[in-house]
Amino acid sequence: MENEVYTLTVAAEEKGSRLDAFVAKSLEDISRARVQKLLDEGRLTVDGAVKKANYRLNGGEEIRLEIPPAVSAEALPEDIPLDILYEDSDIIVINKARGMAVHPSPGIYSGTLVNALLYHCKDLSGIGGVERPGIVHRLDKDTSGVMVAAKNDNAHASLSKQIGEKSASRVYCAVVRGSINEEAGVIKGAIGRDEKDRQKMAVRADGKPAVTHFRVMERIGDYTITECRLETGRTHQIRVHLAHIGYPVFGDPKYGSRKKTPFDGIIEGQALHSRQMTLVHPVTGEEMTFTAPMPKDMENLIAAIRARAEQK
Repeated sequence: MENEVYTLTVAAEEKGSRLDAFVAKSLEDISRARVQKLLDEGRLTVDGAVKKANYRLNGGEEIRLEIPPAVSAEALPEDIPLDILYEDSDIIVINKARGMAVHPSPGIYSGTLVNALLYHCKDLSGIGGVERPGIVHRLDKDTSGVMVAAKNDNAHASLSKQIGEKSASRVYCAVVRGSINEEAGVIKGAIGRDEKDRQKMAVRADGKPAVTHFRVMERIGDYTITECRLETGRTHQIRVHLAHIGYPVFGDPKYGSRKKTPFDGIIEGQALHSRQMTLVHPVTGEEMTFTAPMPKDMENLIAAIRARAEQK
């Protein structure tokens, strides 16, 4: 397999940002530690020159990096704390922390939810393979909240079917930039790979059907706290759909605005939280609803936005 090659152009608004932080923010599923290793290996250059991880960007530079193909390896158990919402012999429901990748991928080989689950559970379904045992669905690395994993193949098959048939419902909370006029609405737009940037998704006619329901929970100045319900589960669906209608999720490094705000640095990644999931237990048949409280960083962000709005 050939190396993956990426080229990034630094926007003027990124002046002063650290090189490793900028690259990790710009590319999905790559950590700052991985960026630093690529720098050490000479695989990452700025305008053709190798820089240190703490190099401060000026804006306008072209960054080129080569990522070698991942060596497939079985995920290993790691003693990583988990916020467990529910657990029995068939399923485990987690409140995933922001910043934690769900499973190993190129550039991320440890510290994932899978590594933590293997240590905690000892038994997980094998349908996802050695790299994704028990994983029925996923959340983006920088999205927090409710996730369910399967402890055996029967549970995995049942949960996968529920998600595929849309009988398992998922509710998210997002802080978006802009004041949404409508109280509620439905975003319908097929989603596929962005033709200009293969690391991104986009609304495009030849994509897979995608439907997101949204409801305004609160408007605060130039921001809106929004509840989103997924009817489909496409990659980055909520982030793509909200950006498409002009209200990107705050802090979204891929689809959000790069314009500086007074609230930058309060939250690492997009202000998107998987608040609730309802499913039918694969063995008992009981309908179960799990809720994850809003994380502290999102609470702090909303408090800061509210405080500034009240000063005006």
